Amino acid sequence: MRVPSAHPEAVARRTHPGPVSPVAWPYGRTRLSGVATMVGSALSNQTGAAIGSLAFPVLGPVGVVAVRQYVAAIVLLAVGRPGLRTFTRRQWWPVLLLALVFGTMNLSLYTAVDRIGLGLAVTLEFLGPLGIALAASRRRVDACCAAVAVAGVVTLMRPRPSADFLGMGLALLAAGCWAAYILLNRTVGRRIPGAGGPAAAAAVSALVFLPVGLTVALRHPPTPAAVGYAVAAGVLSSAVPCLADLFTLRRVAAPAFGLFMSINPVLAGLVGWLVLGQGLGRPEWAGIGAVVAANALSISVSRD
Repeated sequence: MRVPSAHPEAVARRTHPGPVSPVAWPYGRTRLSGVATMVGSALSNQTGAAIGSLAFPVLGPVGVVAVRQYVAAIVLLAVGRPGLRTFTRRQWWPVLLLALVFGTMNLSLYTAVDRIGLGLAVTLEFLGPLGIALAASRRRVDACCAAVAVAGVVTLMRPRPSADFLGMGLALLAAGCWAAYILLNRTVGRRIPGAGGPAAAAAVSALVFLPVGLTVALRHPPTPAAVGYAVAAGVLSSAVPCLADLFTLRRVAAPAFGLFMSINPVLAGLVGWLVLGQGLGRPEWAGIGAVVAANALSISVSRD
């Protein structure tokens, strides 16, 4: 749910116009500050999603996502400062696709959060970057990681009376969009320097959601509290993670960054429980743990 930091390589390519040379697990204050920033960024991301869901009764997931897109556009345009008038057709088409994927990813995820809860939705969405990482490898350990992840998903999606398969399907759609985002972001990063490409995509997505937001506001007049929740979601899940990534990737190696990203499903489950009262049973926690362990093992082995 963060904007748009789906993959360590993608983030590094986006936030740094030139080669990225982060210090790999330095010691002292730099290491501690990098780790603290990563944990704080992940916690901010999931807390923002939980706060945004408090506006669902008034704005619905669509309205909250619209506000999030506006906030993301403002932040990324300020950071990336894209020269839109200089973009060529070859640069524009992946940007437009990225905007489509970006909006669809957030909308499907927030709708899934509304139906199945924050922890389960974020865990299933996390299969997107995990699938990209595993698909690109031919190592035996990654086959084992894939098997562990599949076991976790089967546990999470097992048939039961309260199962919401539409919500789970939307979370898997968000996972597919996240995977597509990673691939498109690589293309955009090769064709547009710095953060200009993702910033342009965020701006296009915000323009698409502008009539959506106006329609929601006219049909369901928002309360100040609902607007505040939605804006807070945009700040905590968009602005803070984006700025934190700029800080972290100068201090921590990309594999370590990816390893710490795997705590997001765990934090989502904890925040969903503490803030929203969305309790998870032992099977759900076991499934989340399996997906997180698969990602962590895959990245840890790749560092060796």
